[in-house]
This record gives sequence, C-alpha cells and structure tokens, in this order.
Amino acid sequence: MVHDIARPVDGTPLVLLIDDCPDVHRLMRARLRHEELELASCMGGRQGLDEAIRRQPALVLLDLDMPDLDGFEVLRALKSHERTMDIPVIILSGVQSSQDKVTAFDLGAVDYITKPFNLTELRVRVRSSLKMHHLVQMLAQRAQIDGLTGLWNRAYFDKRWSDAVAAFERHGRPLSLAMIDLDHFKAINDTYGHPAGDSVLQGLARLLQREPRQEDVACRYGGEEFTLIMPETTPEEARHVCERIRTTLHAITWPRHPERAVTCSVGLAGAATPIELSAAEWLEAADRALYLAKQSGRNCIHTAELSPRLAQAG
Repeated sequence: MVHDIARPVDGTPLVLLIDDCPDVHRLMRARLRHEELELASCMGGRQGLDEAIRRQPALVLLDLDMPDLDGFEVLRALKSHERTMDIPVIILSGVQSSQDKVTAFDLGAVDYITKPFNLTELRVRVRSSLKMHHLVQMLAQRAQIDGLTGLWNRAYFDKRWSDAVAAFERHGRPLSLAMIDLDHFKAINDTYGHPAGDSVLQGLARLLQREPRQEDVACRYGGEEFTLIMPETTPEEARHVCERIRTTLHAITWPRHPERAVTCSVGLAGAATPIELSAAEWLEAADRALYLAKQSGRNCIHTAELSPRLAQAG
C-alpha cells in the first residue's frame, strides 16, 4: 500500500519511505510532519522500487530487512536504473553491522541510520540529503541551459526529444517538432556587429518562451537554429504557433538596426496519428522541411505531415 501524508506541492521535495514495519511509518509521519517535504510510504521492497522509478523522489529512506526484496537488492536496482540512479538513499537498519554499512556505501547509499532513531539526528540527516540533492539538480540543470539565450541547450533537447517520441509511440497522441532558423543571420553579425546578433538571438528566445504553451519545450539547437517540441499538438495546431512566432519576429523593431527587420524560416514535422519513425528520422524530416522553407524564399513555414504511409516509404 502507498500512502501520502501531504498533498503534492510544487517545489516540495518528495521523500519515499520503504519499510515493512507499520510503526516506522507512523513514527516518520509524526516526526517529519513539520518538515518541508512530502512523505510517501511503501510497505515492501518491490513496490517501493516500482514507486521510486515511477515518481523519482528527491530522497529514499530504505529499510534493509524486508521479506519480499531486501534493502540491498532495492538499492542495487535503484542505482542501476537510469531514472533513479542519482536519487540519494538513506539506509535504515535495526542492526549495528560494520559490514552492512560498508556494503550499503559501496552500493551507493549516502547515509546509514540505525534503529531506534535519534529523531533530531534523523531530521538533520534528511534535511542535509535533500539540500545536497537540490544542489546537484541545480548544477545539472545549469549544464543544460544555453548561457546566451537562457533556453535549454542541445544536450537537453536530445534527451527531451527522445522522451517525447517514446511517449508518442506509447500513447499515440499528436506530436510536432519545429526547427526555426534565423534568415541571413551572418549578415546581421557582419554588418552591425556581434552584440546586435546576440540581441537578435535573445529576442527570438524570448518569443519562444512567451508564445508557445507551458508544456512546449524550446531549445537553442546551435548557432542561430532553435527547436520547439510540441507534445499533443497536431501539425495544423503547431503551424499556428509557428506562424505567430514568425510574424511577431518580423514585426520587431531592433534598437541596433531599426531599419532592418529580422525574419526566420521554419521546418515543421508532425503527426496526428501513430507512426513508426525514430527520433532521428523525425528530426531529419523537420530538417528537410526547414531546407525547403529556405529554398522557398525564407520567412515562411514548410510543414511535413508525417503519416504511416510516409514512414513506410522512408
């Protein structure tokens, strides 16, 4: 059985307690109720492992002695799974065993607490582990943000796009991808200088943050090229979003070169129904559509509506 002691709150870290003893769950709920966290409880190792993979908590409190799957097996599985390998794990044990501690730390645990708990010490160790997890997440996120525009970078795009295509394959809901390229960008740098070019890149980035929906993902793909991942969006719906971005960009007056407008070309690949295309093949379709938009005179959108027939032909 899985229990939550608090409703999820945005920004509130989730702590998952995996222990087969009901008294431990009651004690934890009482002692951690004033901490800034959401506590979820699992009464067995196998269920706890499944829940950790599904919910990706900020911290796992893990008992060693459980009948269905012991704590070492759960810890080993957590550290081997891509979705949970970076989650800090505090071991809870009723045994004072140096060998168990060595094994736990070798397997990747960040702390080891012996029952019965010193409750003040427990709270401090939980806070410390959550703080460290938050700092690691911040560093990881910053490594995926483009320094000039503030958008996600290419590395982040690669992962999110693979995840988006995988979700599309599972659920069959619409998905669209736009590749957006600034027209004659080199000429802006050459004529007005790189600060002017940087200002244009940042201006387009602001549009990509403002115009799409919250669930859409805007990234700087490289140079003057950007991508926009649009989950659950048909090609027709995506085209409306991209047209709004294109026309808004064209209408901007730039302080460094008010006499010169800036335009972009857009290659759009999308599917309203299930198809069998890899993430790389889908990206190639968007790239081909962008090439055709450039060939058509720039400052326009070319759409590739992907279908099962086209996927088979490719």
